[in-house]
Amino acid sequence: MSSGHWIAIASAEHVRRGRKKGFMQVSHGKEKDGLQSFTAIGTVREGEPYRADMGRFKPYRRDVAWADAKEAPIKPLLERLEFTSGKANWGYQLRFGLFAVSANDFRMIAEAMGAKLPFRTLSASSSDP
Repeated sequence: MSSGHWIAIASAEHVRRGRKKGFMQVSHGKEKDGLQSFTAIGTVREGEPYRADMGRFKPYRRDVAWADAKEAPIKPLLERLEFTSGKANWGYQLRFGLFAVSANDFRMIAEAMGAKLPFRTLSASSSDP
C-alpha cells in the first residue's frame, strides 16, 4: 500500500518533544510505555531526513507540520481500522517503527483525534514518510 499516509511508532515522551519542536523520529517505543494511543497527527514537510546529534544516539528526523489534535486511544477503533480489524495480534506491526495505512484509516484516526481537516496533506502520488 502506497497511500502517502503512515503511522510512525515512538515513545509518547519522544512524540511530545517532537511536537513541541516540529519534528518526528521513529523508534520501537519504550519498554512498558503501554500508551496505545495516537498521540500526534501531521504532514511531513518537504526536505530530506537529517541526523540529530544527541550524544551517542544520532537519530534520523523529518520536519513535520503538526495538526492541532488531542491524543486518542486505539482500542475504540480496533474493529473499524483496516490495519487492525479482525486481527488478534493487531499490535504486531507496531513493532517495526513505520508502516503505511489507507486514507480511510487516516481519516478515522484524524476524526478520533479531533484534528482539523483538511490540513495540508501530502499529494496522493507521494509515498515517502
